[in-house]
Amino acid sequence: MLIWEYLAPLIMGVVLILTVGGVLILRPIAKHLGALLEAMTRERLDPGRNQEMTHVREMLETMNQRLQLMEERQEFTDRLLERGDAPPALGPSEKWRRTDD
Repeated sequence: MLIWEYLAPLIMGVVLILTVGGVLILRPIAKHLGALLEAMTRERLDPGRNQEMTHVREMLETMNQRLQLMEERQEFTDRLLERGDAPPALGPSEKWRRTDD
């Protein structure tokens, strides 16, 4: 009878520690798994959202391409201006000169 007096609280303590440890370790995993399953369910129920995301992605890629083209043109213009190859600006007298003189 003496062994059962010490063995029962020991077993209860071990079970309590294992339960608390299991909850602390498995809760975040279960939480993330639940979020993943919810996202997959939402995607299956709303296929239009996936098409919208594809459309937005295509628009962003197009805007990125256009921005890169503008940057290239700006760099080209800056290099021309640095070299001094730009045509001289027309002065006020040259703008209004008549061609039939």
